[in-house]
Formats: sequence, C-alpha cells, structure tokens
Amino acid sequence: MLKKKKQALTTRQSVTTAKIKRLAKKALKNKPKWKPAKGYKYLKDLKLGSLFETQSGTRGVLIDNSISAKVIVTDVKCAEEDRDYYLGKHIFAAHTEVKEIT
Repeated sequence: MLKKKKQALTTRQSVTTAKIKRLAKKALKNKPKWKPAKGYKYLKDLKLGSLFETQSGTRGVLIDNSISAKVIVTDVKCAEEDRDYYLGKHIFAAHTEVKEIT
C-alpha cells in the first residue's frame, strides 16, 4: 500500500510541476504594462535638465538618464542636521514617479 501512495504522489508532483512551468511561462509572456500615477511621470520620461518633485517633497534636477537616473537634489523635507547628506548629486531609480515642475 505504501508503494501505491508514493507512485500517486510522484505522478501528482510531475503534473503539478508541468502546470507551474506552463503558468510561469505564460505569465512572463503576458506582462502588465505599468503606468505612473495620475499627474506623475517616470524620471526616465523626463528631458535632461528638467526640474522635478517627488511625493515626499524632494526637489531636484535630472542630469543623466540611463538605467538609473543621476540627479542633483536641490531641496528636501528632512531634519536640519540631515540636509547636508541629502542635498547634492544622487542616483535614483529611472522608474521613480515624479511631478515635472515647469
């Protein structure tokens, strides 16, 4: 009786593995297309030299736009003793949602 249970489990596992592989392949093929929130853009969609503001109040200028975006942070909402760290040149993700300041 133990042998039958082992066989049934083995068969069930192989079917489950095949189904999982098929579902994973289908999911990777049919990816959703993500969009930024209403009124926002991704950093990668801005022109070089554009001013921007994040949801947290960080303001900056986009200076390079490739896989990651290089920015100069000009203003940030934080404690006064931490301002020196946050101001200046930083690297943000290119998919960071920002509002373009005109």
